[in-house]
Amino acid sequence: MSVDTYVDRFLNFLEAEKNASPHTVKNYRSDLIEFFRFLGKSSLSEVNYIAIRRFLAHLKEKEFLKSTVSRKLACLKSFFKYLTREHLVSANPASGIATPKRERHLPSFLETQEVEHLLESTQGDKWEMKRDRAILEVLYSSGIRVSELVGLNAEDIDLLSSLLKVRGKGKKERIVPIGSCAAQAIKEYLDALPAQAETRLQPLFLNRQKTRLTDRSVRRVILKCAKRAAIKKEISPHTLRHTFATHLLDRGADLRSVQELLGHAHLSTTQIYTHVSAKRLREAYDQAHPRA
Repeated sequence: MSVDTYVDRFLNFLEAEKNASPHTVKNYRSDLIEFFRFLGKSSLSEVNYIAIRRFLAHLKEKEFLKSTVSRKLACLKSFFKYLTREHLVSANPASGIATPKRERHLPSFLETQEVEHLLESTQGDKWEMKRDRAILEVLYSSGIRVSELVGLNAEDIDLLSSLLKVRGKGKKERIVPIGSCAAQAIKEYLDALPAQAETRLQPLFLNRQKTRLTDRSVRRVILKCAKRAAIKKEISPHTLRHTFATHLLDRGADLRSVQELLGHAHLSTTQIYTHVSAKRLREAYDQAHPRA
C-alpha cells in the first residue's frame, strides 16, 4: 500500500474509534503530508528515528512554535503507534523522542469593567444585535470554546434550569451552567428571531442567511464589539474563556470546579489560571500591606 493509504486508514481510525474532532483530523492530515513531503520518500520502511529527528530539526530552523512542534511530534507518535498495533511496521520510530517542553504564557483576560463595556456595545433592537449580545453573554458566563458555541443547537438550551449541553473535544458532552444574564440574553435573541427561523432542531446562533454561524464569524462579532467599546487589548473568543476562568478563581472558586466547567481533561491545563490569580494577589498585597 502507498503512504497515502496508510494515512487515510489512520485518520479514519482516529475519527471512528477515537472520536477525534474534525479539527484534529485536519491538522494531523496536514502534519503527515508535510512530514512525508520533507522526507521525499514513499516507503514507511525508510522512516527511522534519525529521519524524525531531522524533521524536528527542520521545524526548529523554520522557527515553528514549540506548541506546533509538539503537536506534529504527537501526530507522528500516534501514527506509528497505530501502524505498530496493526502490524504494518515492526516498531514505532518516534516513541523514544522527548516532546519539547511547551512555553507557558499567562493568558490575557479582561477586567470586569472591560467586560461591561463590551456587553454595553451590543445595545439595539435588531435580532442580529440581540444575537451578538447573547454570544458575548454565553461566552463570558460559561467559558465554553468558540467551537462549542457555534455547535450549539436550540434544543441544547434549557432556559428554565439555565443549563447548556455542550459537545467538547473528542465529541464529549458535558452540562454547563449559565448565569441569569446569559439566559435572559438568549431568550431575548430567540424572541427577536423571525418566526420562520425558530425551531428547536436548528443551530442556536444564526447568520443572516439563517444558517449556522462559523468560528470566524464569531471572531468578527467580538472584534467589532471591542472596537465599539474602545477596548485596546487584543481580544478573541478565547479571551472571554480566559476571563471566565480568571474571574472565577479570583472570587474563590476551586480549581477542580473550574476544570470541569472548562472541559479540561487534565488539571495541569487549568493551573495556568492560578498564575494569573497569584499575580493579582501579589499586586494587591504590594499595594495594601504597610511593610510590603
